[in-house]
Amino acid sequence: MKLWRSLLLLYRELDVTVKVGRRRRHFRHLASPEEIADAREAFRALPDLVAQLTDGIVRIEPHLIDGPPVRSLTARAPNEYWPSPDDTRGELDRFAPSGKFDSIFVFWPQHDFAHGVSIPGSAWGLGMGASEWSNGATYAAVANAPHHAWAGEAPGEVWLHEWLHGVCHHFAAQGLAMPARDADGAELHGYVRSPTRGWCDYYRDLMNGQVPEGGKFCGIPATAWAA
Repeated sequence: MKLWRSLLLLYRELDVTVKVGRRRRHFRHLASPEEIADAREAFRALPDLVAQLTDGIVRIEPHLIDGPPVRSLTARAPNEYWPSPDDTRGELDRFAPSGKFDSIFVFWPQHDFAHGVSIPGSAWGLGMGASEWSNGATYAAVANAPHHAWAGEAPGEVWLHEWLHGVCHHFAAQGLAMPARDADGAELHGYVRSPTRGWCDYYRDLMNGQVPEGGKFCGIPATAWAA
């Protein structure tokens, strides 16, 4: 069994000034109790989901820490912002120094749904591979969302999806063949989204080295997880 030590940094408040178009705008958002509960419950469901999809080969060891207000964001494209490791540096260095965790997850209040105001950005979540930037851990950020968005997925699925981007990067760097677009490749490889299980059929095959592509199977076989 492979133990994957994982930390969720849960940020309830955002207080930043960013450039939108030609102007600088100030945003202050507070995640609602329901939004926080949805994020927590989904993260707590992640270990069971990973265990199910890998037949117990991989075990997520979850930890959760409440973070202070987010005071800065990083531009990843014009008018698109996210909480990169630069913006969570204080918590990363304090709670997740290099070698302590395999994966870092971040929850942040991108949206103020009550007032119809959002930090510019096009993705619910973003995930990347491990690097010195993230203290040697995979790094995934997921924003707050309406309850129906969380309820419309398998429990823990959005966290799984973003985590898999970093995990696929890790194993690809070791020479394993990953399917095109890794965690985003379900439709490309002929999979159909389930109304109750989302893309978990694809994730199962991805996490067991069974995604068909070009006459062979791609993904992460059990031997790779064990190593």
